[in-house]
Amino acid sequence: MLAARARSVTAVDAAAEPLALARSRAASAHVRFVQADMFAWQPPRRYDTVFFGFWLSHVPPGRLSDFWNTIAAALAPGGKAIFIDDGPAEAAREEVHADRSVPAAVRRLDDGSRDRIVEVFHDPRTLTDELTALGWSTRIRTVAGKFIVGIAEPPRPNGSA
Repeated sequence: MLAARARSVTAVDAAAEPLALARSRAASAHVRFVQADMFAWQPPRRYDTVFFGFWLSHVPPGRLSDFWNTIAAALAPGGKAIFIDDGPAEAAREEVHADRSVPAAVRRLDDGSRDRIVEVFHDPRTLTDELTALGWSTRIRTVAGKFIVGIAEPPRPNGSA
């Protein structure tokens, strides 16, 4: 859907499998697929929009500031970050381990195995407060009772209006 609306798309994922699936679904010459760790990736250019879906919940709280700094570095002046993720209501559907230093959940995979993943169920108000403290301007709300969606604009460089 993004490829149909944009002049170019850079799709980043740490795993080859989701990239291969996306590549098969978005057969377009203007989509570039990059396998990279988002915590180490350096944007090769600046973008008008950065979109991430169901990713923010996997960012450990201690890395949230660094993650948003990477997003800010990836945005062109006037650019926006747009996202959708599971909201706090989804915590009831997960096997959550909140007693750890990094919030986690256990997911059952299609093959029956279980995998422990970072899972932070952000509340719109709390996330808004966290991003505001980092200098971001945000609009975050709950949709369909279980998702959060947001638009965020990075801090403006000193001296710009």
